[in-house]
Amino acid sequence: MGALRLPSLTSLFATSARSPSLSRRRHHLCLPLRPLFVQSGTAEKEISPELDGLKANQNTRIVDKEKDRVITPRSQDFNAWYLDIISNAELADYGPVRGTMVIRPYGYAIWEAIQEYLNVKFKETGHSNMYFPQFIPYSFIEKEASHVEGFSPELALVTIGGGKELEEKLVVRPTSETIVNHMFTQWIHSYRDLPLMINQWANVTRWEMRTKPFIRTLEFLWQEGHTAHTTLEEAEKEALQMIDVYTKFAYEQAAIPVIAGRKSRVETFAGANRTYTIEAMMGDRKALQAGTSHNLGQNFSQAFGTQFTDENGQRQHVWQTSWAISTRFVGGIIMTHGDDTGLMLPPKLAPVQVVIVPIWKKADERTGVFNATSSVKDTLQAAGIKVKVDDSDQRTPGWKYNFWEMKGVPLRIEIGPRDVSSGTVVISRRDIPGKQGKVFGISMDCSILVAYVKGLLDEIQSCLLERATSFRDCNIVDVSSYDELKEAISQGKWARGPWSARDEDELKIKEETGATIRCFPFEQPQGTKSCLMTGSPAEEVAIFAKSY
Repeated sequence: MGALRLPSLTSLFATSARSPSLSRRRHHLCLPLRPLFVQSGTAEKEISPELDGLKANQNTRIVDKEKDRVITPRSQDFNAWYLDIISNAELADYGPVRGTMVIRPYGYAIWEAIQEYLNVKFKETGHSNMYFPQFIPYSFIEKEASHVEGFSPELALVTIGGGKELEEKLVVRPTSETIVNHMFTQWIHSYRDLPLMINQWANVTRWEMRTKPFIRTLEFLWQEGHTAHTTLEEAEKEALQMIDVYTKFAYEQAAIPVIAGRKSRVETFAGANRTYTIEAMMGDRKALQAGTSHNLGQNFSQAFGTQFTDENGQRQHVWQTSWAISTRFVGGIIMTHGDDTGLMLPPKLAPVQVVIVPIWKKADERTGVFNATSSVKDTLQAAGIKVKVDDSDQRTPGWKYNFWEMKGVPLRIEIGPRDVSSGTVVISRRDIPGKQGKVFGISMDCSILVAYVKGLLDEIQSCLLERATSFRDCNIVDVSSYDELKEAISQGKWARGPWSARDEDELKIKEETGATIRCFPFEQPQGTKSCLMTGSPAEEVAIFAKSY
């Protein structure tokens, strides 16, 4: 523990009678994150997280007594709070190339938990994992007109290899629809070869100008599924099935109450007929597109000549889908559940579900406490619970409590000499701070302790979802006019209202308010409706919000 550079969150800065010079010095924050670069147009400037909170009131920042490392309160500066958590919880760090990040072990463990769940679901629904090359001939990208138009600004190109200029530029994978179709064309010949359903776990490169760790980086990790079918109906069923898989994952594993629906034409994926999405409300009330599923129709199969012979001997183009979730979901978990203390992880995705902190003062107490700690650890691990023992003697118990709270561990078990004597433990919940979340005298008996801990983990999972759902619902406003929409957006809320206007009207809203149509939710209200923009009849309501 002595090598860790993260803070303990043990006190609040209090207003004091410091000299003006000392007060000014406290604005020079000692955050370990390096500068985040933002490019707008052709002028690139450096935006430093260290400077991001200068105008904030430092007296309210949570701070370590030993080191001047802080977590900015969410209400004070949401972006600085987010960056502080990523640094202090050791989720990621900035890479040496602008806009890249290094995902550290604790952050990657969250991604592994996401992978573990989704891998099972993908295989249950008939998909197989495989891998496609990272380098794609530029001519492949050019084959699908809307695809190249949509992705050209974000492409990273390789022009030299082995010291020589390449005959054809190579694209570093931004997504794989093109290379997948190139291979599908070689593998699919007859209707007997369909459906063909694959998934790959891979990295993707998109040359983003405005970056934010986990949310938007030059390179990120994701899974991308690709399927080919004999009919449009089969492809549509597949696209809807996979957005349903994502929706259930968000609710049941991440405790994030996403809204599932269809994207507008303006927001549809380049090269798709339809895009389905799950939209999540973050703690600052911005929307996060957390996962998408696309019905590609025959756009790519026609561009690449991906055909099959049907049962009547006729040549047909296949119907396709693609769908993906990425490491931005980790950012979504941070921004949905985190608080001023740090991370708050849903138990089903937490790398550590229970941390045990042994407590002793005298040397003769140490052996008994450690034996009890080891026994409790073995009991919980045997029951499938992910347990960590913090038995280092370089830090005080209080420092450890704050450290693991900041890391978002759902439960903490404390074992001291008195607990050993009574055969009990003390258990504290991360989601309920202070004495309210602490329970004394829980028996170490195997059956009692396991049942109690599992019950608490389930309760925390449910409470996080309920809390996030309540927050979401309180910040969605039903509107019936453009003025009402503008008012809702100006207050930082989501606006939900009837929509049947033109694409041009949608772009006008984006230009004037900064909000976009996040989706047309699958769950629609009944009855007649009038478009909030034009007054014309509208069959659906849309959700508008500012987004990441």
